[in-house]
Amino acid sequence: MAEVLVYVDHVDGAVRKPTLELLTLARRIGDPVAVHLGPGAEEAAKTLGEYGATKVLAADAPEFADYLVVPQVDALQAAYESVSPAAVLVPSSADGKEVAARLAVRIGSGIITDAVDLEAGDDGPVATQSVFAAAYTTKSRITRGTPVITVKPNSTAPEAAQAAGAVEELSVSFGEPARAAKVVQRAARESSGRPELTEAAIVVSGGRGVNGAENFHVIEELADSLGAAVGASRAAVDAGWYPHSNQVGQTGKSVSPQLYVAAGISGAIQHRAGMQTSKTIVAINKDAEAPIFDLVDYGVVGDLFEVLPQLTEQVKERKG
Repeated sequence: MAEVLVYVDHVDGAVRKPTLELLTLARRIGDPVAVHLGPGAEEAAKTLGEYGATKVLAADAPEFADYLVVPQVDALQAAYESVSPAAVLVPSSADGKEVAARLAVRIGSGIITDAVDLEAGDDGPVATQSVFAAAYTTKSRITRGTPVITVKPNSTAPEAAQAAGAVEELSVSFGEPARAAKVVQRAARESSGRPELTEAAIVVSGGRGVNGAENFHVIEELADSLGAAVGASRAAVDAGWYPHSNQVGQTGKSVSPQLYVAAGISGAIQHRAGMQTSKTIVAINKDAEAPIFDLVDYGVVGDLFEVLPQLTEQVKERKG
């Protein structure tokens, strides 16, 4: 079978879940070849091999940490030229989409972003996307060059399939643009102990109906009982009730969890664009005419301050 390049998203060698999803999807269209940039390749190779990577192309250089995304593009291009793959898969993060777009321009290929599924086709990989604020589902394929495809987190369940995962050194030459934008400062992000919003299997979000930062604890308590991430609507973020990094929506983050709980959120198109591909959607709102109810699998017309505490207690009792 043809080889498929998979760009590895990791933290010092600890492979993140979206990469395991990419390896699972890559096996549908070819033999996955992982591209690991930075430290920890030997350790990461164990996990990558467990999920189907036939080999791991590894490169480590200061440029990957000290500069912005261009060094990663240089390395991914080197991997592309070494392997001549049938496709290149990249996680749909902010950095991932920039890396993918730059690579597509360099190799003269088409690009598909934010795919939610992938299948083999007679004329190359076929990607499924949710478009126009998820009002439509489309199937697309690249007609020029090698397909470069970014895939949303939580698009598929990672499936183990043991492969060799042999580490091979990747030789990379950095061009002058790779050193044009230097990282001058880093600050550690304060950990909440909750899952990363874009990768979480469950997300609980609060909106205007929460009516103040001091009331967001009811959202957090339900999220913690479920082991979920916490999200917020644009209205809640703009009011200063919750950090912008937790905003779900067109101008925030796109999520696609197995379960999405929307509390006190009316369902404006801006918010729907960021969560409409969630597998199961539950809404709690006092307004029975709220647009969010047109979208949900389960809806509760009621006061979130009465419903959520009871739901939290029920979850705790069942888990206990």
